[in-house]
Amino acid sequence: MKTKSPKKRASLHRVYSSQITESVERAPSRAMLHAVGFSDKDFKKSQVGIASTWSMVTPCNMHINKLASIAAEGVNAAGGKAVEFNTITISDGISMGTEGMKYSLVSREVIADSIETVAGCEWFDGLVTIGGCDKNMPGCLIAMARLNRPSVFVYGGTIMPGRVQGKDVDIVSVFEAVGAHARGDIGDKQLKEIEAKSIPGPGSCGGMYTANTMGSAIEALGMSLPNSSAQAAISEDKARDCRNAGAAVLNLIKLGIRPSDIMTKKAFENAIAVVTALGGSTNAVLHLLAMAHAIGVKLTLEDFTRVGKRTPVLADLKPSGTFVMAKFVEIGGLLPLMKTMLDAGLLHGDCLTVTGKTLKQNLAGVKPYPKGQLVVRPLSDPIKKDGHLVILYGNLAPKGAVAKISGKEGLKFTGKARVYNSEETALKAILDGTVKKGDVIVIRYEGPKGGPGMREMLAPTSAVMGKGLGKDVALITDGRFSGGSHGFVVGHITPEAQVGGALAIVKNGDPITIDAEKRTLNLDVSNAEIEKRMRAWKAPKPRYTRGVLAKYASEVSTASEGAVTDASLNLD
Repeated sequence: MKTKSPKKRASLHRVYSSQITESVERAPSRAMLHAVGFSDKDFKKSQVGIASTWSMVTPCNMHINKLASIAAEGVNAAGGKAVEFNTITISDGISMGTEGMKYSLVSREVIADSIETVAGCEWFDGLVTIGGCDKNMPGCLIAMARLNRPSVFVYGGTIMPGRVQGKDVDIVSVFEAVGAHARGDIGDKQLKEIEAKSIPGPGSCGGMYTANTMGSAIEALGMSLPNSSAQAAISEDKARDCRNAGAAVLNLIKLGIRPSDIMTKKAFENAIAVVTALGGSTNAVLHLLAMAHAIGVKLTLEDFTRVGKRTPVLADLKPSGTFVMAKFVEIGGLLPLMKTMLDAGLLHGDCLTVTGKTLKQNLAGVKPYPKGQLVVRPLSDPIKKDGHLVILYGNLAPKGAVAKISGKEGLKFTGKARVYNSEETALKAILDGTVKKGDVIVIRYEGPKGGPGMREMLAPTSAVMGKGLGKDVALITDGRFSGGSHGFVVGHITPEAQVGGALAIVKNGDPITIDAEKRTLNLDVSNAEIEKRMRAWKAPKPRYTRGVLAKYASEVSTASEGAVTDASLNLD
């Protein structure tokens, strides 16, 4: 398609910050700003907020304070005035498999709310947001979408892999080692070595897990600079990315380009296509739906099916594949893949990006991957000819469910239900041998409202793989999965058990069929029996009645709507 030049727009220079820096009446505001380092000259500059997700609670974010300072330098050097501030992060890897993980998805909303709150209160003209761990990224994008001011997202970068016995290892290696230890395949000493060497330093988990998936999706969306998604956390490339992001925001302010100009329906289709080609995390479905909602774009589960049918899986990356993210970075990152997809008609090249140029213009002159590399397959020899993110429907999921089918698991699984009302009880049953070949593990009351918080089931799925049951056991849940999960797993079942979804009335021994070809998920009992059980079912009492989790449970939407907390407002 022919690329159109972006329309000339009015500059957004000081459109917002002038509200607190102009006139005699604003002397108190200026006095406060003098105290934090403003000079009189700075009051005539565009103010750019630098939202940092730095924290020492996780290696994913432990370096982001330094990246934020570099981004601020980039803003100041380009003629703006940078103002750094912090928001929160949590650690999925630390809290996984515990009650604390219920706060994980909640943190996405807290991050979005806090960035919106600070930027709205302080009247920033633009934003640079920097995220590391999984929920940081969609949280940042949701806030940028709500504010709709010139903005650039910077991905904090991938961790370098650890090494154990000559093999690359990461956090998922540790989770799977726990299963292998329970099976008796490895001893205490080997488990300890994997534990000690898998996380060597700063950066996000090192496969195509949720963080790297979302970094790639956001770049494809046009909200990050080229190749921001494929850089090591501790690299000069990442430092340069931050400096350039600072300058890029000033250019967007000058050009009058807002997130709503970039985050269009076609741009979201680009993001879905790239996630598919990379074999990315199921969490991308949840987060892209939420981001689209924030900017006012109508995105549905059907869009993932539609785009997935025409897009092959090309990247052989962990968890389903072979290579770690660092190898993807080494061969050139995302740009050669996107150029290949653009040339094949799999991406919309006329979408505007934070460079001020279109995607097609950004990719002009990008060279292909080096000959002989094995990380990314050619279009003529894909890993899977169509998408791995399969949306399933049936009597267990009339509003949809999300499966990650790489092809290695098979395409159909029929087994007998083994039912658990929490992640913890399921994990114990997997590790102690209660779960057997042919079982369909059912984990319910872990949805957005029921958990609450829709926990990731990395501990159970990793235990299944570690016990050597990956091809013999399926797992379904109204919770969700880590990007590190693999195997025959189905999540995001909607309606969830807590609100009366059919998952709530499944009994031990019930036959369940998962069919990825027919895209169905069914409880194989009669409609009459299902109706009888539903009449007898009573919703359990909320697990929390005070605080953050209780508030979240009362406001959160379904997984099929992105699990957002403002969908019920209906104020338009």
